[in-house]
Amino acid sequence: MVNDRRDKNEIAAALARCKTAFIGVAVMSGLVNILYLTGSFFMLEVYDRVIPSRSVPTLIGLAALALVLYAFQGVLEALRGRILARVGAALDEALSGRVFDLVVRAPLKGANQGDGLLPLRDLDQIRAFLSGSGPSAFFDLPWMPVYLLICFLFHPLIGVAALVGMGILAALTFLTDRASKGPTRAATGHGMRRNALAEAGRRNAEVLAAMGMQERLAARWAGANREYMEAHQAVSDAGSSFGAGSKVFRMALQSGVLALGAWLVIHNEASAGIIIASSILVSRALAPAELTIANWKGFVAARQSWHRLSELLARLPQGEQPHALPAPTETITVEAASIAPPGTPRLVVQDVSFGLRAGQGLGIIGPSASGKSSLVRALVGVWPPIRGKIRFDGAALDQWTSGDLGPHIGFLPQEVELFAGTVAENIARFEPGASAEAVIAAAKAAGVHELILRLPEGYDTRIGEGGSGLSAGQRQRVGLARALYREPFLVVLDEPNANLDSEGENALTQAILGVRRRGGICVVVAHRPSALAALDLILMMADGRAQAFGPKDEILKRVLRPAPAPVPVAAEAAAPQVAAPSIRESA
Repeated sequence: MVNDRRDKNEIAAALARCKTAFIGVAVMSGLVNILYLTGSFFMLEVYDRVIPSRSVPTLIGLAALALVLYAFQGVLEALRGRILARVGAALDEALSGRVFDLVVRAPLKGANQGDGLLPLRDLDQIRAFLSGSGPSAFFDLPWMPVYLLICFLFHPLIGVAALVGMGILAALTFLTDRASKGPTRAATGHGMRRNALAEAGRRNAEVLAAMGMQERLAARWAGANREYMEAHQAVSDAGSSFGAGSKVFRMALQSGVLALGAWLVIHNEASAGIIIASSILVSRALAPAELTIANWKGFVAARQSWHRLSELLARLPQGEQPHALPAPTETITVEAASIAPPGTPRLVVQDVSFGLRAGQGLGIIGPSASGKSSLVRALVGVWPPIRGKIRFDGAALDQWTSGDLGPHIGFLPQEVELFAGTVAENIARFEPGASAEAVIAAAKAAGVHELILRLPEGYDTRIGEGGSGLSAGQRQRVGLARALYREPFLVVLDEPNANLDSEGENALTQAILGVRRRGGICVVVAHRPSALAALDLILMMADGRAQAFGPKDEILKRVLRPAPAPVPVAAEAAAPQVAAPSIRESA
């Protein structure tokens, strides 16, 4: 029940704001359906009045009146379509920001299943259905009893024929729903898998080409695509079969009513005009049901999109805006923090505690899969702790929003991804109206200013999606400048020297020292000792637990020891050589 109420607050509330528009569409639908009677009554008057009296003025008058009514009908239908299109646009405007928030947050909460862009496509599906002819058919359905009543007024047998036709079309609608619901759901699932494989192939094109994996991944994609097409074909077959059946049945019923009207005229139970008028009226009475069946595929897809989007909105509710806090300037405290990847119960960091003060630098070392990257993700608020707290100046992370805390955090992940735009925009984190002085200051702090000036257009050089156009080392150094933009209080660098040459490592050391000198805190995850030169504290991690924490020299003496160099087979008797210390090996 809580989720249902949340759904209404999130999605239905957006449509509720369009209540006036829906009322207008309902009123217009009523007028349109009344005007739909124009053809039936025009034929009735022509056969019962004009032909017997042979009155040309009467025919001209009726024809002029019918043309005026048809014109009004056309205008109202056009207005109804325009209003529904704007309702769809209003829904998109109300929810698009929230849905983008879901797309970004879902991977961090373990709620991302397969294709991460599915919420956006679900919103597009709902908007497309609202903007199409489907809602018009549903607005016309309540007028079917009115047409049925008029058919009974013409003659009870004609009314019975129309009633039977409505019952058969209702059964066809039910069967259409049953036949298309399962395949539509399956098609969505297969489409997610197909899109995920295609995106993985696009992102790893170099690996596929270099290692000859393209044909194998193509075969997997082809299998997923085949399953998607089979499910999609089943949906199309169900819709087209029942749609064609309803159309043929309505045409046959129209001819049957025409024959029934003729039989009634032969037996002097109805006038000649009833023959044509009743045929047109029955056809019009069943048209909304036929149109509904024709649009049922879109309705089922929109309904499933509504349910999926509602479920995701319920799982990731929009947080309330907490009380504004001052910028952190003094301490960071980790209190018995235990961390698990989003969506999994497995703890990768357990009961880690330490504290840092302004001006300190911490190096986190340890073997692979020891929890280092998971810990720093929690420090920057990406993965919330399962247990324990992380505090900035005494305030827990959950007392901040990402938008409020983000400017005070600089983060350089292991895999640096830049966005399509200029170098300056990427450094400024796409801040509107960012000052050139702040961008250049961040670049100089990262030691990348001269490198950027050597680019074809300097800071205005445009880079492609993911930072294409820059080398891995250049992307890492621009990412470091982005992390240092506007001098954040906490700077977290995960493997910052993985792609750097000696010049880049010297710049990294100076950047870390600069953070500490201005009173910030720098946390560095490192496997190579060169990244620890500017730090004063070390945290040793192993098996997700803190094994040691303290001054750098003291901890490194305990954990660093020479790593033996590999000995050639032909020189096994030779004396072993001593290699440089390795944090990864010693840990």
